[in-house]
Amino acid sequence: RNQAPATQSVFLVFVKLVNMSMDAPEFESADAGAAKVVPAQCSSLRKGGHVVIKNRPCKIIDMSTSKTGKHGHAKVHLITTDIFTGKKLEDICPSTHNMN
Repeated sequence: RNQAPATQSVFLVFVKLVNMSMDAPEFESADAGAAKVVPAQCSSLRKGGHVVIKNRPCKIIDMSTSKTGKHGHAKVHLITTDIFTGKKLEDICPSTHNMN
């Protein structure tokens, strides 16, 4: 094409800048971007809340608490669904233990 020399040189500089940015991407941090998980006592969890079970993020759909035995602790039975797959997961833990 017959372009003016100034326009052509500006275009070439732009192309070089674009190619440089495509060759070596720069990242401001190496963080994976995952949300922070805070431990909570099993007895403080509520229906509709979220919890990590078997390294999977889950939503609590039902939960029940059993009474303590003669020398035991109260247990919490959680029924959850994986928020990504929809698969049902269950867990039983002492009410005084922490979960993510």
